[in-house]
Amino acid sequence: MSRDPEIKRIEVSVYKIPTDFPESDGTLEWMDTTIVVVEAYAGSKCGIGYTFADTATGQLIKDKLAPLLVGADAMALPASWLGMVRSIRNLGRPGIASMAISAVDVALWDLKARLLDVSLLGLLGKIRDHVPVYGSGGFTSYSLEQLQNQLSGWAAAGMRWVKMKIGRDPAADLERVSAARAAIGPGVELFVHANGAYDRKQALLQAERFAAHRVSWFEEPVSSDDLEGLRLIRDRAPAGMNIAAGEYGYDLVYFRRMLEAGAVDVLQADATRCGGISGFMMVAALCQARSMLLSAHTAPSLHAHVCCVLAPVCHVEYFHDHTRIEQMFFDGALIAQDGALAPDPSRLGLGIEFKRADAQRYAL
Repeated sequence: MSRDPEIKRIEVSVYKIPTDFPESDGTLEWMDTTIVVVEAYAGSKCGIGYTFADTATGQLIKDKLAPLLVGADAMALPASWLGMVRSIRNLGRPGIASMAISAVDVALWDLKARLLDVSLLGLLGKIRDHVPVYGSGGFTSYSLEQLQNQLSGWAAAGMRWVKMKIGRDPAADLERVSAARAAIGPGVELFVHANGAYDRKQALLQAERFAAHRVSWFEEPVSSDDLEGLRLIRDRAPAGMNIAAGEYGYDLVYFRRMLEAGAVDVLQADATRCGGISGFMMVAALCQARSMLLSAHTAPSLHAHVCCVLAPVCHVEYFHDHTRIEQMFFDGALIAQDGALAPDPSRLGLGIEFKRADAQRYAL
């Protein structure tokens, strides 16, 4: 490796993967998931990053971000990150632009660790060997039997928490929550996620009903844009029920406003949306300054390393869709053991290798 290796090229590919069963939550239905994969080259190494986003994200990386980074110092990640953020000023920071930056930033962190012949865990400096996960799925499109089988399977595998979707049919939600509790037993915590499907008074009523089944986490009971509503529900929710939101945060200002509003008990952030590993660490600093817990949203193999180095992190979402795709696309993708993810410090970077031939059948 040269002293200051230059980024030689950035390659982008996009894939659409059908779900294994039709999926829905409180406000959305889908039958496929799109992943944008970025490969960053410097020296003799290649770094991998990805995000779950629209195909337009890949085009933005190809047209806007890749030309900006070719020739840049592969070690100078803050400069590359800031350059990308400045370059999309007139495009708007939230949404596709931030997801594009996220995928590239992750690839650059993976590349830097590989150039230094260390894991990302070793590069950043761990404070723990593993990070807890919670099983996440329980889609509203599932029958009660499917719901119970999935959640009980995670509980049997040693997960301390499991999460289900609610909100599509509020009248049926209590029955589904009751069925979930019966399936997982008394020793596992039950999380629910409404994806903003309820209004404020409806969410308060449902929170009281869910408390009878010892629901301990109510995610996006109202829209995450309704900070006053989230604060109202946080203040009036039953004792022991945490209010969570933040997965749709794309920049630091979003997270600062959510924290200033006192809108959540636990903040969520997603490194595939909020500016990559760099952005996620910035969000963690905000949380640490306010003694606030941080939970990583989805993409468990991508989040595992960085979540082992950040004190405010409480757990990572082991999301059914993303776990399945990571296993399909990457050798070395992490599988939860005893309710936790433990990155292998002997594997370079994120510890994953792109299974290009396997992915090709899904290419766009």
